[in-house]
Amino acid sequence: MLSVNINPDTAVQLIVGVGSTVLAVLLMLIKIPHSDYSSKLASSKLAIVVSFLICGYMMFYTMAQYGAAHIWDWELFTMLTIYIVVHFSTSIISYSMISLLKTEKHKRQNLFMPGLFMSAIIAFMLLESYKSGNMTYFWVMCVIALSTFLIQSVTYIVYFDRAYKQSLKDLENYYDDDEEHKLRWIRFCYVFSMLTNLFVLVYIGLYWLLDYKMEVAALYTFWYLLYMLYLSSNFISFLGSHKLILDAVAHNVLTGNIFPQRAQRSRKTEGPKLNMDKEFAKLDRNIEQWVADKRYCEYDNTRDQIASDLKTTKDILHLYFMTKMGIDFRTWRTGLRIEEAKRLLLENRDASINIVAEVSGFSDKSNFHRQFVKIVGCSPKQWRESDGNPDRI
Repeated sequence: MLSVNINPDTAVQLIVGVGSTVLAVLLMLIKIPHSDYSSKLASSKLAIVVSFLICGYMMFYTMAQYGAAHIWDWELFTMLTIYIVVHFSTSIISYSMISLLKTEKHKRQNLFMPGLFMSAIIAFMLLESYKSGNMTYFWVMCVIALSTFLIQSVTYIVYFDRAYKQSLKDLENYYDDDEEHKLRWIRFCYVFSMLTNLFVLVYIGLYWLLDYKMEVAALYTFWYLLYMLYLSSNFISFLGSHKLILDAVAHNVLTGNIFPQRAQRSRKTEGPKLNMDKEFAKLDRNIEQWVADKRYCEYDNTRDQIASDLKTTKDILHLYFMTKMGIDFRTWRTGLRIEEAKRLLLENRDASINIVAEVSGFSDKSNFHRQFVKIVGCSPKQWRESDGNPDRI
């Protein structure tokens, strides 16, 4: 048990320590639905909980050391413990965010465990060097710690970027739609996390130039608490809509059913040669009915589901569009959606543009605006205001 000292000099540590511990407990109490992809969510949640608990422990540890004989500079010791929290957080939050994206679990573990072990070793040696009173030993450890922190941070950022791009590719292949917005919050949270963590370097660099060291430390720790609140709220919100994303991102590694392996594809092509003219003729009829029913306005359908609706396979569907239409299915469908949106904008002037976008098949409003401008040459608002004659504007 830690015997903490509660006084004005330790008030910030008390607030942040209690706050981070409460957030960790709340996250632990949230039950993740059992499913074939829930292990990724559970791993990510556990990592965030551990990060918050480490923050809480370090804050209470700092309070317990207040007034101790070996604490010869309380301001410097406070900065040191803040740095240790951030160093751990960089490894753990990186693991958490990558865990939501990367499909190869063993690679995540190979990245995470050495980083966490290194963070623990550096934290121990930093504290011991400080308590020893040997300034040469202490400053050497500071240089080693900061250098390691920079190397780890850059490594995590590069690895996250690769995992994010691969997940976007998986999402695109699975849903055959522009679904980047479904993963955008993860990237934004990670960027926010890394900026918050890396800012500690600015704090350390300016430490000896600051006249109000404890005030700056208090400001940074309060900001860190707000960051933890932001991360927690986004993660909890994600739990309510995780299936749509993790179907594509996680299902591949857990079931192997998203993308057929080469051997599977080769087996499918064996046997009598398909009569493509007959297949294409059947597709002509099915697509005509599909368009008449305005099925192109449906979103969040997988490629397999669309192919099934058209009574074909996604490979034949792709071949049909590239051979007969000269464009891919997504581009063709986007064109139909934009034509529908153009009609709705003029016929339903009281309907908001966001409603028109959703009814036309766009789940992401920014993507709708971008595609509309690209194809029509003006914004949806300009199209409506000009009665479908944007050249008059």
